[in-house]
Amino acid sequence: MENSMSERSLFIESDEEEDERGEYGVGDRNGSDFSNYSNENENENDQQQSKPNSYSNNVWPQSYRQSIDMYSSLHSPSINFLGTPSLSRLGSSFLSSTLTRRHTPEILPTLHKPLLPPQEEDKQRRSSQALLPPIPSRSSVVKKVTHDGKSSTFTPEAPMPQKSSFGQTVVNGINVLCGVGILSTPYAVRQGGWIGLSILFFYAVLSFYTGILLRHCLDSQPGLETYPDIGQAAFGSAGRVLISIILYAELYACCIEYIILEADNLSSLFPNAHLSLGGLHLDAHHLFALIATLAVLPTTWLRDLSVLSYLSAGGVIASLMVVASLYWVGLVNHVGFESKETTLNLSTLPVAVGLYGYCYSGHAVFPNIYSSMQKRNQFPAVLLTSFGIVTLLYGGTAVMGYKMFGDSAQSQFTLNMPKDLIASKIAVWTTVVNPLTKYALTVAPVALSLEELIPSSGKVKSRIYSIFIRTALVISSLIFGLLIPFFGLVMSFIGSFLTMLVTLILPCACYLSILRGKLSYIQGGACVLVMVAGVISSAFGTYSAISQIAQNLSG
Repeated sequence: MENSMSERSLFIESDEEEDERGEYGVGDRNGSDFSNYSNENENENDQQQSKPNSYSNNVWPQSYRQSIDMYSSLHSPSINFLGTPSLSRLGSSFLSSTLTRRHTPEILPTLHKPLLPPQEEDKQRRSSQALLPPIPSRSSVVKKVTHDGKSSTFTPEAPMPQKSSFGQTVVNGINVLCGVGILSTPYAVRQGGWIGLSILFFYAVLSFYTGILLRHCLDSQPGLETYPDIGQAAFGSAGRVLISIILYAELYACCIEYIILEADNLSSLFPNAHLSLGGLHLDAHHLFALIATLAVLPTTWLRDLSVLSYLSAGGVIASLMVVASLYWVGLVNHVGFESKETTLNLSTLPVAVGLYGYCYSGHAVFPNIYSSMQKRNQFPAVLLTSFGIVTLLYGGTAVMGYKMFGDSAQSQFTLNMPKDLIASKIAVWTTVVNPLTKYALTVAPVALSLEELIPSSGKVKSRIYSIFIRTALVISSLIFGLLIPFFGLVMSFIGSFLTMLVTLILPCACYLSILRGKLSYIQGGACVLVMVAGVISSAFGTYSAISQIAQNLSG
């Protein structure tokens, strides 16, 4: 702005001329935009990115890339408080930078003949992305007014797609991996004993290895960008749909965990809270589960989730604050350290297997993170750094929490911390606030995938359908959270059944299918061993979690 004022010039965007260019602001979508996009990418990685993605065209889900980018990436929120639309567009928008960082399959023109007529294809695409923020125009008409009153119009070059640096990618990786699972690591040690803690480090190694396998799958063919793309390349359209369903089920299950988490921690702070309306009586747990649901429900209706994305990116800081509070309570306030401990607990070890497996449930996002990197050859170093930091956090929390609370450790160590200490209050309230910012981002990919299945029926009706779907998802997560209010056991089930599939089994299966005939016996054997470990862990962990849930419900 200072440079513009010194030149006594003013830049004004012409909305009328922009409207003439169409909805995307780039003229002919099948012509000039694609050529401009191709010219922007000069290095080897970007040349691969400019090739049309044939793996997601006309195959459900179409919104995966954009919605998962919202869920995982770290950028600044849009400056929507500025006075004019032109200035607002100049703001650094988290979601806009994410969506324009690389043209996603949903907006990338294809050189192949579409299965739907152009008009019908556009309608379906717009209906499936009705709640995604508008993508900034790649070339806007700008009018320059100089000091002598003369004006000229020109079309600025499209901005270069933003890429993530090594540091940003590491932070994104840590933010994805380090979630609510850290609260249950002391409980996992209680379930498996001290020897069972070795499973955490075992899964860290296997998860790192399968993360590298996903990278090889992405590099094997041009156009692969997401986990569903890999599934389609390996097993066709059926593989894409099946993997997408598993990924969405995992996200939805996390939403259920958020509701249980909120109810557990708030009811521990206010155990005497209750509500009576006529013949309906709600105790503290049910009341706070309902309040938490009502709090997150409006956020799921938002069209622009950029602010929530920015806030949820603070999950790394939130995790560090909670862990620091635990250490402060133990080392400074001298709480615990006199509880009974167990070396090995074989009877409940499978539950610990699921809990430890849940800690590394970030593979659904790894392909998106890899595709957004500035230097893709640094991806192994990014994974190694992220896994190393996260494993140290998990291991340190597990050791400290179990040393403090021993076999009395609850499913969330915040429930064991004395409520009168300041550090405990910081930990509990941080745990309460953090999921409130993540819920809408977690449920958004699931909602968008369901909205794709609804035929386009006008902007108003699409908006109504969208609100209805999101409301139904939120209410159903509340119902499941109230019916199965066992945070640790539900997490163990998710980790055993869903995370084992996403993290260990499917990456190896896709890798073997895509690169069959090109692998050595050692590479193939390593994948088979990882798959066997994943299947065994999944079988025992899932059975044990379901058995204990059923036992608790019947008791």
